[in-house]
Amino acid sequence: MLLECRGLSVGYRDKALFGALRVDVDSGEVLVVSGRNGSGKSSLLRCLAGQQRPLHGTTTVEGRPADDRDPRFRRSVAALLDGGAWYPNLTAVEHLSFVQLVNTPMPDDWFTAADLTTALALDGFADTVPGQLSSGQRQRLAVAMVLARPSRLLLLDEPERHLDETGRDAVGRLVTEYADRGGAVVLVSHDASLAAGPGWRTLSLDREVVAHPAGTSGKRVRRRGGAR
Repeated sequence: MLLECRGLSVGYRDKALFGALRVDVDSGEVLVVSGRNGSGKSSLLRCLAGQQRPLHGTTTVEGRPADDRDPRFRRSVAALLDGGAWYPNLTAVEHLSFVQLVNTPMPDDWFTAADLTTALALDGFADTVPGQLSSGQRQRLAVAMVLARPSRLLLLDEPERHLDETGRDAVGRLVTEYADRGGAVVLVSHDASLAAGPGWRTLSLDREVVAHPAGTSGKRVRRRGGAR
């Protein structure tokens, strides 16, 4: 199992937002987390990313404890949690190139900058710096950047924000492709159409504390030897 949570309780100052959470997400699976505002969705993602300590319980990724201070853990996890981090003097396409440069050697079959530019329609602003982009354009670039880095677990907090229908559809296709290539995805979303991906599982923090298995897409999972 790629991602495992056992008895997980997350909150602040000993006040739990939820407790006794058990989650299993394996290679090729997508789990969509929903819930009202304040139910703990973003806190759960930060915990999975190793950026927030749980009140109780454990989280492991490929058997390794979730800890953002561990370089080996960081190589396995890519997260878009609070919007993109920008270099003000780099253009959109230079951001993607830089991400891939610092992660060389790249797996031969990973998303290329050209793949992501096409999939997310970045062509029209590829040579523009972030300060001159609209909120929707910056969101497209942020999604592209998190996918530009090789990973085994992808964590996305409302990746559809500021996007039109075309952009949301593009994000859905890329998430499906990431999973089909052997990655695992945990996605927080308020968008019903995005959350209804083929074979995706759901976890409502309003209704349950256990992620119950659902049907799979039936697609063959292609393992990515280079996605570490």
